[in-house]
Amino acid sequence: MTYLKQPLENTKLPLKNRLVMPPMATAKSEADGNINQGILDYYDEKTKGGYLSLVIIEHSYVMREGKASEKQVSVAEDSVVDSLKRLSDLIHKNGCKTVMQINHAGSAAVKEVTGMDPVGPSAVSNPSKENAVVPASLDENGIKSIVSAFRDAAVRVKKAGFDGVEIHSAHGYLLNQFLSPLTNKRTDDYGGDITGRIKIHLEIISAIREAAGDFPILLRMGATDYREGGLTVEDSQKAAAAFEQAGVDMLDISGGMCRFALPGVQEPGYFAPYSAAVKEAVSIPVLVTGGITKASEAEAVLRDKKADLIGVGRAIYKDSAWAKNAMESLE
Repeated sequence: MTYLKQPLENTKLPLKNRLVMPPMATAKSEADGNINQGILDYYDEKTKGGYLSLVIIEHSYVMREGKASEKQVSVAEDSVVDSLKRLSDLIHKNGCKTVMQINHAGSAAVKEVTGMDPVGPSAVSNPSKENAVVPASLDENGIKSIVSAFRDAAVRVKKAGFDGVEIHSAHGYLLNQFLSPLTNKRTDDYGGDITGRIKIHLEIISAIREAAGDFPILLRMGATDYREGGLTVEDSQKAAAAFEQAGVDMLDISGGMCRFALPGVQEPGYFAPYSAAVKEAVSIPVLVTGGITKASEAEAVLRDKKADLIGVGRAIYKDSAWAKNAMESLE
C-alpha cells in the first residue's frame, strides 16, 4: 500500500487515507453568511467519489467584528446551523469526513465589511495585509467575548453534524496575531513569551472542550512568519506541545504572517520542514499543506515522516478530478 492510501488510525478522528482538502475561501455564501446552493454545488463537485478522507470547510466568522470578507460563511448565529447541516450531510453522503474552520480576522478585518473598527492584540498594523490600519488593542473583556464566540461557534459546528472543528491561528488572522511576536506587543498575561502569546488559544481550546465534550478539535497554526523578528521554530514547537496538552487532536501546519506561501520558495511541500519540526514535539497527527500538486510529492512528504496527512488545495481547486486521478495513479 502507498503512503497516501494508508488509513489514519488510533486517533479521535480516524481517516480512511491521508489526503485532505484544506480550507479555501469561496466567497459564495449568502450576504448573511448562510450556506447556499452555490456552496453546496462546489463541495459536491470536489467530494464526489469519496477519494478525499477529510474536507476542511473554509474559514467562517465567529462574530461580526471578526468577519474577513463579504460572502464569508458564518458560524456566528444559531440561525446558520440548519444550512450548515445541509453541507455536512452532503459531504458525508459523498463518503468523506468534514471539519469546519472557525475564525476571527482581527486586524485583517475592514470596517467596510464589519461596520466596526478592527481590533488586535496590540495597536500594530498587520504585516500580512497591504494598507492595513492600526487596530484597537483588545482589553480583557474583549478577549473574553472572543473566547466565548469561538466556544459557541464550535457548539454550532457540532450541532450541524460535522466531524470536528478547526481553530484558525494562521495566515495573519487574530489568533495568529496573538501568536506572532510581530503583532503581539502586549505586556500583560496575553503577551511576552510564547506562553503568554498562546494564552488566548488555550482558553479557547478549554472552553470548546468544556462545551462540546469529546468533539475532535483541530488547530491550524502559522508555524513560521518567514520574517525577521517573527515566530521561531522553537516557539512553534512549544506552542504545539501546549496545544496537544490542552486537548487539540490534530495540528494543521501552514504559514503565519507570510500567509499560505513562502516568498521566493517554490518547491513542493514548502511548509514540510516546519511540520517535521512540530512532529518532533507532539504525538498527535500533523497535517501539512503548501505547493503539493502531484501524488508523488505527497508520497515523499509522508515517506520522510515530515507529516501524517497531506493537504492539497490549489490543485484540487483547479481540478475537481485531482484526488481521483492522484489515487488511481498510485495503484
